Amino acid sequence: MELTRVFDILENLKLNSTKDDILCCKELLPNGRSGKGWTKHSAADFVINVNNISSGLLALGLTKGDTVAIMSNNRPEWNFVDFAAQQASLPSVPIFPTVGGEDLKFILSHSEAKLIFISDKGIYNKLQLIQKDLPNLKHIYSFNQIEGVKHISELMELGKNNYDQAKLDKIKASISENDLFTILYTSGTTGHPKGVMISHKALLSNVKALTSLAPITADWRALSFLPLNHVYERVLVNLYLFKGVSVYYAENFETIAENARDIQPQIFVSVPRIFERVIEKFYAAGEKLTGFKKKIFDLSIKLAETYELNGANGMWYELQRKICDKLVYSKWRAAFGGKLVCIVSGGAALNPKIERVFSCAKITLLQGYGMTETSVVIAANCFGEGNIKFGTVGPVLSGVNVKIAEEDGEILMKGPNLMMGYYKNPEATAEAIDKEGRFHTGDVGIMVDNKFLKITDRKKELFKTSAGKYISPVAIENKLKECKFVEQCMVIGEGQKFASAIIVPNILNFKEHCKANNIEWTSNEKMMGCDEINKLINDHVKEINKAHAPYEHLKRCKLISGAWSVESGEITPKLSLKRKVIKEKNKAVIDAIFGSGDE
Repeated sequence: MELTRVFDILENLKLNSTKDDILCCKELLPNGRSGKGWTKHSAADFVINVNNISSGLLALGLTKGDTVAIMSNNRPEWNFVDFAAQQASLPSVPIFPTVGGEDLKFILSHSEAKLIFISDKGIYNKLQLIQKDLPNLKHIYSFNQIEGVKHISELMELGKNNYDQAKLDKIKASISENDLFTILYTSGTTGHPKGVMISHKALLSNVKALTSLAPITADWRALSFLPLNHVYERVLVNLYLFKGVSVYYAENFETIAENARDIQPQIFVSVPRIFERVIEKFYAAGEKLTGFKKKIFDLSIKLAETYELNGANGMWYELQRKICDKLVYSKWRAAFGGKLVCIVSGGAALNPKIERVFSCAKITLLQGYGMTETSVVIAANCFGEGNIKFGTVGPVLSGVNVKIAEEDGEILMKGPNLMMGYYKNPEATAEAIDKEGRFHTGDVGIMVDNKFLKITDRKKELFKTSAGKYISPVAIENKLKECKFVEQCMVIGEGQKFASAIIVPNILNFKEHCKANNIEWTSNEKMMGCDEINKLINDHVKEINKAHAPYEHLKRCKLISGAWSVESGEITPKLSLKRKVIKEKNKAVIDAIFGSGDE
């Protein structure tokens, strides 16, 4: 069948899938049994639940154009209400579960949401504090049982009792591919979030174009753990459903490896920081080896970090790789369940070294690039001869047009996946989309080999020293994070005589180092001044400086305690740094760096 609206995916699934595990999540076992098990929903269950919820929403009096918010962790109910809202012509407003109270109030007020679906009591407690300021919000339904809150089962029952298929079919028939599908509020690094309006056509065009990403078949399983409220994961999950792939939602970030071993997925998508952590764990395990095993492990790392595609390293390299595959790389694959075909990285720049390591271990890592405003992918490395190049974000997607601005190298795009504009914000829309219909991404890039897009800078993140030299902090930060003792970092120096960095150390790795070298660990705060710890970091910084121009050299780097998180406000949901916030919170440290004499 022809798919023109996102909810057509559900009808396609109904016609073509007999699987009993289209949507799955791990929950407590019923009847008082201890432990957790996978709760599975078939395509038929999916359709029934969606239709009942659609009917329930209409029975509540919601009409075309009313907005419905979703604030929940990843779970099948998220998809149920998403598709139910779609086919009732009610644009959805997904919200990150850990968003702060002020942003939550702004989003619900700005979108005029009539109803919100929530997952748990923590979110309900946030809502209670601001509910009096939300006159448009008439209904709250929960996925978990919460005292005093209507449960989603009540809405389903209301839908059953008022079910009118003819009415629902009439509404679905009235929905155009150009109608508003969802409003996604960008987390932003400054100011209020902007509501990105995405049409059915925009998102579905991306789903269709991504079918060439990998040899995806209906017998695949996908592990999902990035938040569904972000367009990145949402597009990929809709791709999975379009192709009939079973979607298994991980319990949380800490259980990803356990869940992967359990379900043995063929694919999952993530952000670079997760892949960095995986590599760190592999390396840490290898450092504990001794003798012959340690020599083989060291060889496997050396090979992996210099890997080139298509046998370009030569026969002797490939022979050594084959030995390392049997003794080392196969164990890495087993850690993900043993059946991974590919993994996809997006949301931020990926260190090419990580691409090489995974690919050498026969886990194809595909880096892509896109934005919320482009629903989501602009370019992506993909399967097929000559379609992958390390250090790039791949060929531009079919149907998408990219232009590199002559004056400053900014990436400009246009295509069917471009947003409709910013909700209730024509000024911001006009600023982002020029008269030729091209979206200004704010990223700087080049084309490599006339085929592959390479991101070189972020316009807004470049800063200038007092000597007038421009510095790209992201590139240096990626190098800093190659050190196992660096958890998070931010390069600073705008308007200053030199560049520096504030660094959040990897406490776990530091503790292991101290234990192995008989260094007493006192407290996280006090250990920031430990000479041994600072030397380890500074030695790494010195190595980085050798590869950069003198004006890019980092001086007087400072360690700070306390990890940056979405909850505490230093990073966005896709793990981008909120540089202004971090600067404000660490003003005293930064002032000390740049106020202690000339360099």
